[in-house]
Amino acid sequence: MIDYFMQNMWQLWALISLICLIMELTMGDFFIMCFAIGGVCSAIASAIGINGVGQIIVFAIFTIISLLLVRPTALKYLHRGEDNRISNADAIIGRTGIVSETIIKGGYGRVAIDGDDWKAQSTETENVEKGEKVIVESRDSIIITVKRA
Repeated sequence: MIDYFMQNMWQLWALISLICLIMELTMGDFFIMCFAIGGVCSAIASAIGINGVGQIIVFAIFTIISLLLVRPTALKYLHRGEDNRISNADAIIGRTGIVSETIIKGGYGRVAIDGDDWKAQSTETENVEKGEKVIVESRDSIIITVKRA
């Protein structure tokens, strides 16, 4: 039985690689993918007849090489501009909306933007009446600050 496993070790390495790739789909940070690359290289080493210790060494070497070379390259090209990505709520800054409830001077009202109704305050020195167009200047939690368009 052990002879069978030793002769077909490439299947175990292929299974390890497949499991690592499936796990990588849930993570997306290209860390576990490096172990999958090491597993594929070990499967190839097993298929050409390298013994068990040699396969583990191949796995370790190619995993480390992947961590040092493949992962940074993949992150650089596939996660480009991720630091500059804004959240959905911050994406409304600069957008135009329509006042749905009069914004009282020094108080609050409501502004409709793309079907969402936001609690709003104004930078204007007088009330902003219902139906007027406004531009979003900033957001603090769930309250937006607007000015007339």
